Amino acid sequence: MSFFVYISFMCFCYILYSKSLDKYYIGSSCEDLQERLRKHLSNHKGYTSKTKDWIIVYFEEFPDKSSAYKRELQIKSWKSKIKIIELIKDSAGYSIPI
Repeated sequence: MSFFVYISFMCFCYILYSKSLDKYYIGSSCEDLQERLRKHLSNHKGYTSKTKDWIIVYFEEFPDKSSAYKRELQIKSWKSKIKIIELIKDSAGYSIPI
């Protein structure tokens, strides 16, 4: 007798916000979002190392890394803080610190 173990995982496109910088960070990952946030808040080199007050303000789920990354690039291509704020405000259940 054989059986298959089906492991389901989701990937995410997410937006972080830092009140002290008044900046947004857009990323994608197939890690648990809380674990990914923990890494952003840890001591490391990179954009999010500038401060330790990042919070998740928005995320979307995707079935694979490629789709999540494609959405990340799409949002980054807007180059518009106003459009990012509108995206966050338009999504049910999310609040944006202003």
